[in-house]
Amino acid sequence: MNRRSVNHGGAVAVFAAGGLLLAGCGQSDDGKGYQEEGAATASTAPSTSAPAPATSAVPLKPGEVRVAGEVGKPYTVTLAELRKLPQTSAAVKFTSAKGEQEHTYQGVLLNDVLKTAEPRFDQGKKNGQLRGFVAATGGGDYRAVFAWAEIDPAFARSQVLLAVSEDGVPFDDAAGPRLVAPQDTKGGRYVSELNQLWVGVVDPVVDGVK
Repeated sequence: MNRRSVNHGGAVAVFAAGGLLLAGCGQSDDGKGYQEEGAATASTAPSTSAPAPATSAVPLKPGEVRVAGEVGKPYTVTLAELRKLPQTSAAVKFTSAKGEQEHTYQGVLLNDVLKTAEPRFDQGKKNGQLRGFVAATGGGDYRAVFAWAEIDPAFARSQVLLAVSEDGVPFDDAAGPRLVAPQDTKGGRYVSELNQLWVGVVDPVVDGVK
């Protein structure tokens, strides 16, 4: 989905999805994995006017997570591959439909996973990355949105994770990875059966509605 190719007549239609992303907040708890399609080591890349590469329409297998959107190198990561990356632990407390929850999760920082895909922000604008967001999709088309500043250690102390285990028990492919937001007091953004991370920018939505 290319958010950059917008004209006056098509702005609303093209960004109906953008509104849906920002409205997405829901129910669920478990996630999925990492297998590379592009190259690997990269930090936030300079923005270009070219559209982001198209992503594969191949159905995902359990335990796979597709990283796509406004990125230079879209790729897919598996749960098994996430286990091999540097791990971070987070002890969390939050409220869910099941009541008060208290767990310790272990996994990979979301920021590290996204850097590999080389997010494309407009470097010509001051702190261009602050115009960015990430939409996380899980099982049952459950979706939650994070502002880029929430996951970037240059702007926030929170450590959003793609968790590979809960309380020392590894997730299997049908359940993990799980997106974990330690700073949240409610569990709505703890996205289970995670299968897609989509990077976007708000400019087309904001500038297209005048």
